[in-house]
Amino acid sequence: MLQRLHIRNYAIIEELSISFSPQLNIITGETGAGKSILMGALNLILGQRADSNVLQDKEQKCIVEAVFALQDSGRLQQFFKENDLDFSEEILVRREIAVNGKSRGFVNDTPVNLSQLKELSLLLVDLHQQFDTLELGNENFQREVLDALANNSAQLAILKENYSKYIATKNELEELHRKQLAANKELDYNQFLFEELETLSLKQNELEELEAELKLLNNSENIKQQLGAIYFEIKDSDEPIVQQLKVLQHKLNSLQQYHPSVESLCGRMNSSILELQDVAEELEQIDSNIQFDAQRIQKANDRLSEGYKLLKKHGVNETSQLLEIQQVLQQKLDDVLNASATIEALEKETATLYGICESIAGKISAARSAQVKSFTDKVNKLLVQVGMPNAQLKVLIQPAKLSVTGMDEIGFLFDANKSNRFEPLHKVASGGELSRLMLSIKSLVAKKLQLPTLIFDEIDTGISGEAARQVGIIMKELSAGHQLIVISHQPQIAAKASAHYFVYKAIVKDKIATSIRLLDNDERITAIAKMLSGEKPTAAALENAREMVSN
Repeated sequence: MLQRLHIRNYAIIEELSISFSPQLNIITGETGAGKSILMGALNLILGQRADSNVLQDKEQKCIVEAVFALQDSGRLQQFFKENDLDFSEEILVRREIAVNGKSRGFVNDTPVNLSQLKELSLLLVDLHQQFDTLELGNENFQREVLDALANNSAQLAILKENYSKYIATKNELEELHRKQLAANKELDYNQFLFEELETLSLKQNELEELEAELKLLNNSENIKQQLGAIYFEIKDSDEPIVQQLKVLQHKLNSLQQYHPSVESLCGRMNSSILELQDVAEELEQIDSNIQFDAQRIQKANDRLSEGYKLLKKHGVNETSQLLEIQQVLQQKLDDVLNASATIEALEKETATLYGICESIAGKISAARSAQVKSFTDKVNKLLVQVGMPNAQLKVLIQPAKLSVTGMDEIGFLFDANKSNRFEPLHKVASGGELSRLMLSIKSLVAKKLQLPTLIFDEIDTGISGEAARQVGIIMKELSAGHQLIVISHQPQIAAKASAHYFVYKAIVKDKIATSIRLLDNDERITAIAKMLSGEKPTAAALENAREMVSN
């Protein structure tokens, strides 16, 4: 609920404050007095763009503040949480426009951007201006009207949850299909590459070990010759090195009695003799194991040749890299095989979720259809009441592709002259007709749609007399559960006000400025009488106004 509106330095408003009633607030005043300026200032709070042209005093900034008291705060609490704003049961929204045209928005003194301000405004105010009836022709709004009347909110929440799962599963399935299609295109080639590697059946470091073995085999004669020569000099020559060392060790042993260090040197020489003997034996063993084997050389060469071809083919240098490629190819082949099973499972899951959504959507559709006759009857009755006896609304529900809102395409069709030719609203309804139709619909669904503060700017244009009185009655009934702020030219509507405000121009500091004041009962009667008969109301007009207010 909008409690207070404060405006400073906006257009021809120097400064004014308005405190609103929680029920039906009527704003009247002569044409040009500044009623539309009030709406312009309020639009700043609702997130509309502005520039420095709205500043009355070009040396000072413009400030518009609105205080809202919360009633149903569930959706608002969610908004505040999502936008990291401090929540309270009283919300202060402020918009400032600097002298350079830059504007800033604040919610409870926390800066917000324009998009946040617009989102918040949708939760706080439903502003219906003259000819602003695009929402009525919007299929989303039309669907929400039927869903509100059919109490579909719980079923829609269940549908939304399951439809989200369905879409996620469907997207996953489509992605798998794309991957499988791409994998199938490469399947034969990958299979060929894998079989090449599998047939060769390499072991870890095999090619590197074969290279070393070939090097040894190809140089076996020279290696055996060298090994034999070394072994011969150590053990089998006329004066073998081992024997010479033993002689020298014997001489060294004879010197132990003369120097204490000789003993340790003897031990070290003995160890050297033993180590050299071991070396000789291992040289002999290596020599005996090395054999020139032409067949083995050929076999190793053939295997290396096959390995080198695959190294070159895959652009790698080591056996381990080929084995890694083999593993990757194996995984790709396995993925293709496993994808079929996964796809089959996802297809079943997608079909199941679609069936669940279809069932829920069917219940929603049935509930919508069940409301159509009652809804159109009530709307058409209200249209007669607001001065449109020949107008009729028709609701058309047609099957549509499953979506998060169900399986219906909903259209509101209108016939203004009982021609029985129903057309979409935007094609055949005038601005005034749409305004009264919107009022009729909102009066039926306001509570169920949880509409915020309702603001009607000159919705009564083009009507008078009994039609205007009926519009006033509808607004009065609607204000029992909702706050309404109505700018009107009709005395029949003004007479229904819970609070009547009068907008006027006054000279302030040698400047013309817009002001507003709350009228007391006598002032209301005078203002309504002027609306009935002119600036100087007659006694009959005053009596008529008094009767209208009292009723």
